[in-house]
Amino acid sequence: MIGLGAICDLGPQRPDGARSQSISVREFVTLEDGRQVILHEDRGFTICLGSSRESAADLRRYETLEGLTRQVLNVVLPDDDEPTENYPWSWLADLAQARGLNVSGEDLRSLACEVIFTDKVRRWLAPA
Repeated sequence: MIGLGAICDLGPQRPDGARSQSISVREFVTLEDGRQVILHEDRGFTICLGSSRESAADLRRYETLEGLTRQVLNVVLPDDDEPTENYPWSWLADLAQARGLNVSGEDLRSLACEVIFTDKVRRWLAPA
């Protein structure tokens, strides 16, 4: 393995339409041959408007790739237990091992980590 990361994509549109945007997050490891193996894809978050006077453009006004990066990194942590480390390396290693990869938490700790934004997210953030 040569890398660890998370893919940030737009989630399904919620019933309130332009008043919120769901974001989905998939975490992966990158293998030596460049393939990405998804470790989990059941995480995400929603960005919502705070006032009924705000428009869809206001929803994106204060969002940046840097801000989304922080939010993505927050949601890849497991929900159920308080992690004893800054990052759940052993949990990720367990997920990788369940997918047939021979890796330890220490192996994952040494990998470079990246957040990848899909084109849909980049277009959504672009000024209208």
